[in-house]
Amino acid sequence: MSCRLDEHLLNESEALQTSLCRHMRYSLGKNLDKLSNRDLYLALTLSLRDRLLDRMLRTSSKVKKEGAKRVYYLSLEFLIGRSLGNNLYNLGVFDTYREIFEELGVDLQEIRDQERDAALGNGGLGRLAACFLDSMATLGIPGYGYGLHYDYGLFQQEIQDGYQKERPDHWASEWTPLQVERSDEACLVPVYGRIEHARTRDGEYNPMWMDWKVIKGVPYDIPVAGYGGETVNYLRLYSARPSTEFDIEIFNTGDYFRAVEQKMATETISRVLYPNDTVDSGKELRLLQEYFLVACSLRDILTTFFSEYDDPTLLPDKVAIQLNDTHPALAVAELMRLLVDEHGIEWDQAWDLTRNTLAYTNHTLLPEALETWSVSLLEKVLPRHMQLIFEINHRFLQETAALHPGDDELLERLSLIDENGGKQVRMAHLAIVGSHSVNGVSALHTDLLKQFVFRDFHKLYPGRINNKTNGVTPRRWLLKANPELSGLITEALGDQWITDLDRLQELRSLTGDKPFLERFLQAKTARKAHLAEVIRERTGIQVVPEALFDIQAKRIHEYKRQLLNVLFVMHTYLRMVDHGEFPTEPRVSIFAGKAAPGYRAAKQLIKLVHCVADTVNRDPRTRGLLKVVFLPDYSVSLAESIIPGADLSEQISTAGFEASGTGNMKFALNGAMTIGTLDGANVEMCEAVGEDNMYIFGLTTEQVHELHRPGAYAPWARIAENPALTELFRAVDENRFSKESPGVFTDLFNELRHQDRYLLLADFEDYVQTQRRVMEEFGDKELWARKTLLNVAGMGFFSSDRTISQYAKEIWGINNFSSVQ
Repeated sequence: MSCRLDEHLLNESEALQTSLCRHMRYSLGKNLDKLSNRDLYLALTLSLRDRLLDRMLRTSSKVKKEGAKRVYYLSLEFLIGRSLGNNLYNLGVFDTYREIFEELGVDLQEIRDQERDAALGNGGLGRLAACFLDSMATLGIPGYGYGLHYDYGLFQQEIQDGYQKERPDHWASEWTPLQVERSDEACLVPVYGRIEHARTRDGEYNPMWMDWKVIKGVPYDIPVAGYGGETVNYLRLYSARPSTEFDIEIFNTGDYFRAVEQKMATETISRVLYPNDTVDSGKELRLLQEYFLVACSLRDILTTFFSEYDDPTLLPDKVAIQLNDTHPALAVAELMRLLVDEHGIEWDQAWDLTRNTLAYTNHTLLPEALETWSVSLLEKVLPRHMQLIFEINHRFLQETAALHPGDDELLERLSLIDENGGKQVRMAHLAIVGSHSVNGVSALHTDLLKQFVFRDFHKLYPGRINNKTNGVTPRRWLLKANPELSGLITEALGDQWITDLDRLQELRSLTGDKPFLERFLQAKTARKAHLAEVIRERTGIQVVPEALFDIQAKRIHEYKRQLLNVLFVMHTYLRMVDHGEFPTEPRVSIFAGKAAPGYRAAKQLIKLVHCVADTVNRDPRTRGLLKVVFLPDYSVSLAESIIPGADLSEQISTAGFEASGTGNMKFALNGAMTIGTLDGANVEMCEAVGEDNMYIFGLTTEQVHELHRPGAYAPWARIAENPALTELFRAVDENRFSKESPGVFTDLFNELRHQDRYLLLADFEDYVQTQRRVMEEFGDKELWARKTLLNVAGMGFFSSDRTISQYAKEIWGINNFSSVQ
């Protein structure tokens, strides 16, 4: 590479070379021959950042000039993974930079691997938020993410003797050039204190929040480029700092160490994603995190709004705030506080502005996952907000009582305060009452919200609960993650599919084209070979791409039923070694996912997978026809290697428990067949690709509800009447899969014997029979190619571009997406 530093270059390649050279010399202070891969990564990222910031500032200026409505997406999680490669693709400079580095004899992939995953989320909730940011920018919507700048993201997972061990993930310990610190835009957040019940000169009640402590929120912006690079928005993450470096009053009394402790306690608020909330101190920290996010975000949003508009009634016309689950639900009380206390707006008008600005997305059907906070804790940490919540609830119940006089049970069910077993604030109820829209994330999920979880609210507010089925961005999850397949699709259809995923429907016409099907299978084999190498590097296990790659990669949870998958593997092994029944095709069962640190059953499941893997992989009788792999430390970047290599996607949650899922969409988009229940978005995927092109098994949601009735289901009876299950449980009791640690799985399997809440045993036989059909059809390569191609062709609806278009038109009131491009 010729390092010319003049600015009079004629083409893009030369301009990018100049930018790289400038940063190598002036940002890093190094000559080209002294650069490590880390240095090259920094120079590349800084060079790319120049372009991103130019376009981000241009986008911001255009939004302001045109008075466009802005969308603010509040989420406690943003699982963005690595940003460099995505921005290279979206700005259209990936190939140019790759050629520049090839001149240097450097593989661009090795440079990209220097970036660490920003694991600022736990799973689907945070990854969805990241997909939505990509789609908003691609569609030209001025949409901004607001979250927390955790020092430590989701833990790094290590496996020791088959057990998960957690290690801190200090993802930002090294310089991250794509972040821009905005210290000049820091805001102050009040917490704790007391309420002084004062009155105005006119005798009106005028509560004063007094003696609060102050936390400073410092924002960091990460640019988010839409595909084509015309719109560049940003993700704003707040870090907690003390309001002064030390509390001067404490410091001046000579108590230096207490001053330092207070500083450290303040910074703890953004220290770690999901603190342990099984103890009171953890609960308090978690509440502080949620309020800190809300307070910083709304302060920033209103500062921007009032800098451009004098009329507060314009707020819902110029601002849309989406609450991603209940974690930011305190936005209802905080926005009311800001409008009433700080801007002097009368209550009824402030309430209309609040409700018409906020919208809430629900992500769960599990009652235990619907967040609540004790009134006593809220009164301690946020006394003014608790007062506001009481007032909101009082007025809401008055209005409801007027519509349904004498129905005290209805009022009790709808109340924002749960009076049973200690007063608790129901955060989902607060979000529903304080929003103009409440959406589910799949058709089935939304129907169940209306029928069961929020039935009373649905009757009270007909039309407020609506559906917005989740989607995934095709830029990261096909274009970037699967270059062989995306290249083949572009060759066949052109590149319009990248921003219009419905164009994949045109692939249906190629299902009878044998040469195309052969190339389609070759693309899959290439990704499987890549995954096989990843498996070898990370686990030492050798697998062959010719085998069926059966993959379940997701958060470890009982309702997601990784245990059902393991039971099938154990059953297959026993049929091979005890009965001489060998599969017709080799199979590799691949697991990946993290268990919450305090979730014993999930951690036991990980141990079971490793014990089964040791038993199966070491037994020569399996003849290479069956292998089991657990890939540790699942992350976004690892998912980009796993998902394109899958033949079979395991989406086997108990029907009625999964809100939507997005992994199911990513796998199918990359040419994997799905084995799954009619749960979450599986239902809509089945409609899109055809039931013949998915492997559907198991109980329906209605049947699950029936079996959950008292006395309707006896798991021990299922074991007794099914010889395969009897054999399985006998093998566990005899420690055939745990010879070195006898009895280690007794509790796990006793839970199945006596409870089986998630109905694994009820679905076991159907699952086994469906897996047999999978193996039969996998052996017919032409049939398998046609079916997997039809899965790719049917995934157009599951683009996050479609999802965001629906949010924009039906919730946010934005119809002209091109206005800021």
